[in-house]
Amino acid sequence: MAGLVAVLLFVGVVSYAVLGGADFGAGFWDLAAGGTQRGKAPRALIDSCVAPVWEANHIWLIYSIVMLWSGFPTAFAAITTTLYLPLMVAALGIVLRGAGFAFRKETMVTPERRFYGVVFAASSVLTPYCFGAIAGAVASGRVPSGGYGDPVRSWVNPASALGGVLAVLACAFLAATYLTVAASRAGDEKLTGYFRRRALAAGGASGAVSLVGIAILRADAPRLFTDLTHVGLPLVTAAGLGGVASIGMLMRQRFVGVRETAAAAVAAVVAGWGVSQYPNLLGTHLTVGEAAAPRATLAILVAVACAAVVLVLPPLLALFRLAAVPSAVDDPQQR
Repeated sequence: MAGLVAVLLFVGVVSYAVLGGADFGAGFWDLAAGGTQRGKAPRALIDSCVAPVWEANHIWLIYSIVMLWSGFPTAFAAITTTLYLPLMVAALGIVLRGAGFAFRKETMVTPERRFYGVVFAASSVLTPYCFGAIAGAVASGRVPSGGYGDPVRSWVNPASALGGVLAVLACAFLAATYLTVAASRAGDEKLTGYFRRRALAAGGASGAVSLVGIAILRADAPRLFTDLTHVGLPLVTAAGLGGVASIGMLMRQRFVGVRETAAAAVAAVVAGWGVSQYPNLLGTHLTVGEAAAPRATLAILVAVACAAVVLVLPPLLALFRLAAVPSAVDDPQQR
């Protein structure tokens, strides 16, 4: 039962990485879009793609927190009492990101729009970095089972820095790929080329950092490195193949299925981390079984997850379906 709940927890983590990560990546490209005039068209596309779904995608973060808190309270306490600094920064970033995104669209004064735009974009980079640093701290065994570990060195270290940088680059790659497809569907060749080039750059940077990360993990987190290159190797390989396939499709300007291959590559990376760490929940010293709540609580969590599939998943799919066809509404000839 504890293993099943751990799998259900990780489904939420992977979903947030793929869906919420694309939202954060859109903020990265908003930050890199340039001045008001030069960045007007890219930001307009980013707004139209992110606005319908960015709040809904946070459901996976809430789901993951509830599953961890209720299903594995020992691990939750250890993580929150050790990594409270990056958790606070990430939470603040989520709040400021939402406020900046909402207020930027409403204000009519250019300086204020710039200010809120910077808040939205900077928070979109800082938050995934903190989440990646937290993952690096957990995976490298820097969170003690009893909690109250070093509040700074636990997440300021090579493995956490690698996790943070990879999280930012993966989000940027996902977002640029999704935006390339959105621009192509809207018939905007200029924006299609704009985001295609950025997707290729982010994908190449992600691959390069991943290769460098092999040496970093071998020196800083040898157990994680060993497990990734053994039990986690199939998923790591799948992630590499997905990334290469996505870059190849982007280079050939074949956009059918490229979002799926990019998402699969990122999902395989996150899943590879989970498979490599199992049966431990915290590094090398707290197993899933040891951290689990009583069986009755786990059974309720399984029931809640099943109910969520029935009650939450269909509306989310309907939302994504509706949000995927904005161009016909925005086209004056179709009104």
